[in-house]
Amino acid sequence: MLFDLKAAIRGRWAVAAMFLVNGFIMGSWAPQIPFMLPRHDITEFILGLLILLFGLGAVMAMSSTGWLINHYGSRRVTRGFALAATVSLAAVVLSPNIPAAALALFVMGGLIGSMDVAMNANAVEVEKRLNRAVMSSSHGFWSLGGFIGGAIGGPLIARFGVEAHALIASGLAIAITLSAIPFLVTEPAHHDVDTAKPKYEWPRNPAVYLLGLMALSSMVPEGAVLDWAALYLGKELGANVQTSGFAFAFFAGTMAVMRFLGDVVRNRFGAVRTLRVSGLIAAAGMLAGAIAPSPWLAIIAFAFCGIGVANMVPILFSAAGNQPGLSTGAGMSVVTTMGYSGILVAPSLIGFVAEHIGFRVTYLTLAILLVIVAVCANQAAAADRAKGR
Repeated sequence: MLFDLKAAIRGRWAVAAMFLVNGFIMGSWAPQIPFMLPRHDITEFILGLLILLFGLGAVMAMSSTGWLINHYGSRRVTRGFALAATVSLAAVVLSPNIPAAALALFVMGGLIGSMDVAMNANAVEVEKRLNRAVMSSSHGFWSLGGFIGGAIGGPLIARFGVEAHALIASGLAIAITLSAIPFLVTEPAHHDVDTAKPKYEWPRNPAVYLLGLMALSSMVPEGAVLDWAALYLGKELGANVQTSGFAFAFFAGTMAVMRFLGDVVRNRFGAVRTLRVSGLIAAAGMLAGAIAPSPWLAIIAFAFCGIGVANMVPILFSAAGNQPGLSTGAGMSVVTTMGYSGILVAPSLIGFVAEHIGFRVTYLTLAILLVIVAVCANQAAAADRAKGR
């Protein structure tokens, strides 16, 4: 029993490293986005289409990752996709033309998305073994990775160029991944209907789809800050390149801090209450960002929004992985696929809409979505089920 506990603790830090790597790759991608415009001589609309390809690749891959997890286990699936994802950023940045970049972004989205589903399923297994919540802090490592990637990305690009930055980021990601994957936990094999069929079937439980919609509404704002906050600050608030890069970095930084505190808060107050309060805080921050009169006030507002957004998705993912009558992989696949379409696919639509009505109205609309999630918080009660096992 003591050996199992030690293995679970090592697995807890190993899966945290996977979250860190995934977030670091995404955070390193954020400062590269503005350079895609002059590098390939494209418009914001074309850039939005490229981001859409990234999202489509992720969503298409996520929809089948649950079947892979049920068949091969979250450890093996996480390991395989993590190793491939570490070099995906370099492949995108080093692409010589638009068709190559489009293909690289599609593949990168698939690898990042599948890795995300698998590592979240692995985190659910860690929660069951430790009999306590670790999902929020695991996502805290994702935000920490995003903060590190975004914070060092700009200076590295300014000093060494976009190609060197991509290679450095990929090298760091590979090193962390190789050091962590031997310690990932392995869950017991699932002997249910999902593993018996050669093709993955979507669950029939309607509750899991409502959780997916809530996850989508929680992650659209995150994607909007990741992909468009820098342009918003520069285009509508007059910020320079260095200042605009702080929008996502500060947003990810506050998310990291609150996610590390999130498990304690959730264990103390429960998933439902934590989700409801978090949604209202996030909505207030997004609203403030929409009406901010200056770049730094907008940055502060997005940082405040990050405090609320931080623990919304981890709670919803825990609820998905603990739905009665569903395997962890099945529930997680549905909610992550629907949720991550918010952070991956919706931002391309946001860019198109913002081009016509402006970013202020767009961010105001996202604040309303966050309020809706807070109102529906009772649907996440299953997130506390892991603590009872």
